[in-house]
Amino acid sequence: MTKAPALLADYRELLAALKARIGDARLRASVSVNRELVLLYWEIGRDILARQAAEGWGTGVIERLARDLKRDFSDMTGLSPRNPKYMRAFAEAWPDREIVQQLVAQLPWGHNLRLLEAVKRPERGHGMPAKR
Repeated sequence: MTKAPALLADYRELLAALKARIGDARLRASVSVNRELVLLYWEIGRDILARQAAEGWGTGVIERLARDLKRDFSDMTGLSPRNPKYMRAFAEAWPDREIVQQLVAQLPWGHNLRLLEAVKRPERGHGMPAKR
């Protein structure tokens, strides 16, 4: 009968170790998903910038793009009409993909928006789009 307390202690150790591993794996998965979304948002912003420069797209096209993407990906958040404007400003502020990939993509999107707001360059007249 002395085995029961030992088994209980072993079980508790195993349970604690598994819970820690699960927590770590969930955190790594969240960081990975966040990084991919931030990179996706940067790429969308870069594509919008390129099209605006090459074809003279205005904000009306950005709003239409947001509506169409939201329709096709209705389960996805982050496709509001305002967000592609943020994506554009984000890509404009950090044009180097390597910097985005190594540094900025480690932050959640909301923190990137705050950072973007903090680094607005009034002399260039760019930065975050106006909130409505």
